Amino acid sequence: MKNKYFGTDGIRGTVNQGNITGEKFFKFGLASGTFFKNQKRTKQIAIIAKDTRLSGYTLEPALVSGLVSGGMHVFTLGPLPTNGLAMLTKSMRANMGIMITASHNPYYDNGLKLFGPDGLKLSDQIEKKIEKLVDAKNKKQLTNPNLLGRVKRLEDGNDRYIKILKSNFPKNFNLKGTKIVLDCANGACYKAAPKLLKGLGAKVISIGVKPDGFNINEKCGSTYPSKIKTAVKKFKANVGISFDGDADRIIMCDEKGKIIDGDQIIAMLARRWKSKKILKGGVVGTLMSNYGLEKFLKSEKIRFSRSKVGDRYVKEKMKKLNFNLGGEQSGHIILGKFATTGDGLLVALEVLFSLRKGIKASKLLNIFKPLPQTLENIVVKDKEIIKKSKCKNAIKNANKFMGKKGRILVRKSGTEPKIRIMAESYDKNLISKCIKIITRSIK
Repeated sequence: MKNKYFGTDGIRGTVNQGNITGEKFFKFGLASGTFFKNQKRTKQIAIIAKDTRLSGYTLEPALVSGLVSGGMHVFTLGPLPTNGLAMLTKSMRANMGIMITASHNPYYDNGLKLFGPDGLKLSDQIEKKIEKLVDAKNKKQLTNPNLLGRVKRLEDGNDRYIKILKSNFPKNFNLKGTKIVLDCANGACYKAAPKLLKGLGAKVISIGVKPDGFNINEKCGSTYPSKIKTAVKKFKANVGISFDGDADRIIMCDEKGKIIDGDQIIAMLARRWKSKKILKGGVVGTLMSNYGLEKFLKSEKIRFSRSKVGDRYVKEKMKKLNFNLGGEQSGHIILGKFATTGDGLLVALEVLFSLRKGIKASKLLNIFKPLPQTLENIVVKDKEIIKKSKCKNAIKNANKFMGKKGRILVRKSGTEPKIRIMAESYDKNLISKCIKIITRSIK
């Protein structure tokens, strides 16, 4: 059965509408706190981080109020990348972690991502239990006045996170002589990313590091890679690195200005990890992963498996198959050897570690020839439109037209009011025709 509040990556929507209101966030805090405080721990602790949206100032106090009302002690960390929150949830031995973010969405959206004490995102089963607590009409979740939680702001969250990241690499690792263009999307990593790379000796040209509450992801970041492409050429940088609003995604650019997506980064890491004998099992991609990646991994004798779209499903399949590398074309990559969820900064360090010996990014990161692929996003009022007979017939006809010459995937976005269409084939005209058949039926 479909979740009521949780989508493919937490809860997300437009601020002051539907589920993204102060009233609802109070209930989310109270319900999630009630669920996680039942663990046998001496102190009941929740930690909260956020990205740079103006609405965070509205939603965070409501969330804190709900948690404290249920008896949870709360530490607030301010702007911090999502995986930084996941790492600190585990290292601080907290009951739970909550990230207030709408990731790559525009500023007027917001939401939350929940993490358990192990730093992992929640399963569908746990989310359903929390949803029942949200809708419960009894007041038993509210604690006695003498058992209310306390709230404290921690100012060193980014420093703690950077320390954990650096601990995964040799102490003598440095980036002296490397010029990097960095686009932080005016988001959660605007402090951590420049500080980390400058601390390692790199010359950093930073863009997207002046958040004003409204400009997160606005013509910048991983969803707008042309920004780093232009900057890399202008400043003659060795590499460009672009993150999304909560820094769990990474898109890169080589020194020639070619954009490098998540599939190419995964291919590079898979081959490198296999040669270093640290690749465990194989690689998990998604239904959106380019066929070129699958073909490359097969040639390298690396196992490859696809999951549903969404990092949570990638992680679940990695766990099921006992693989330690997986991710999405969008740049959400999970390095299971080091992290529990996608971490753009961690992936950046892993790639930069391979570039430190003077290898050019264009040589390192152009691993396979991708099958021509087109992605079309259509804004809709009702995502269930693709279940209507007209759309179903159009999708069926498009698949017949494509035949064995390629692949078509039509799905509802789990985070935005959009229908996403992907088509790939060596015949670009065929791709165009198939997408038109489907888009006409939706529009």
